[in-house]
Amino acid sequence: MFPAHRPRRLRTTPAMRRLVAETTVRPRQLVLPMFVKEGAEAPVGIASMPGVVQHTRESLRKAAVEAVQAGVGGIMLFGVPATRDAVGSGATDPDGILNAALRDLRSELGDSTVLMSDCCLDEFTDHGHCGLLTPTGEVDNDATLEVYGEMAVAQAEAGAHLVGPSGMMDGQIGFIRKALDESGLSGTGILAYSAKYSSALYGPFREAVESQLQGDRKTYQQDPANAREALREVELDLAEGADVVMVKPALPYLDVVRAVREIADVPVAAYQISGEYAMVEAAARNGWIERERTVLETLTSIRRAGADIVLTYWAVEAARWLDRE
Repeated sequence: MFPAHRPRRLRTTPAMRRLVAETTVRPRQLVLPMFVKEGAEAPVGIASMPGVVQHTRESLRKAAVEAVQAGVGGIMLFGVPATRDAVGSGATDPDGILNAALRDLRSELGDSTVLMSDCCLDEFTDHGHCGLLTPTGEVDNDATLEVYGEMAVAQAEAGAHLVGPSGMMDGQIGFIRKALDESGLSGTGILAYSAKYSSALYGPFREAVESQLQGDRKTYQQDPANAREALREVELDLAEGADVVMVKPALPYLDVVRAVREIADVPVAAYQISGEYAMVEAAARNGWIERERTVLETLTSIRRAGADIVLTYWAVEAARWLDRE
């Protein structure tokens, strides 16, 4: 007449649920993406990402210190230059905004956090693509690798602990590893954007970096229909020397996160991107969902899928909520 098994016994109290929780989210597993804008005199709000700003170099320092004090595991830095050109020359300039800001943060924070840098050309080119273009307008894979190598060396010299190649060029990890090693920077690691999909959810990020992109990136970012292809990309990056591999976006690709976790013998990261952030913020502001519960539920789902590290714009808030709990 009655059930022999009662799983509800393990859900009776907060203490019981905490005791038997299978998945945890801790501040040290969260990485905060941050934007720094060249020439900004005050932080500039990003309309499609409420609560996120383009920082000045000074406000970046302050916000980064607050993030470290909150316990986040790392910072991923993106630069927004004042001028752009066809070859993204600001990316390799030691005094360009991204490299200057990396030096600021390394000077301020030392080794108290993991400082990561976006090693890609899209923010620095006047056409908005992640690489150099051929005369016919196609992205030139191998010519782009040369610039990525220079970028990685400049970012490592500026203080990055991990460089993050996100352009999805074939061979980028091996080329960057060789460039770093030959420059005496073998201690700098590579966070490989191994499975970066051509997603509809990047729109707010493109506002954040003032992207000049016309057209799309479907010839180099992955097709959302393909999962096996992601595993091939991961295997290639591992063979080329990736220290961490990443899936981007996170929530629409939790199946890919799980599959990558099962084959990778290095830490796996997932990037909860701008569109994911914007959707939750918009729904919460309309009173349709509970903001804090939703944020923590999404982070838990990404961890449950197998991500060791989660890049999220809620990193600082979530860290404080988690410590409160």
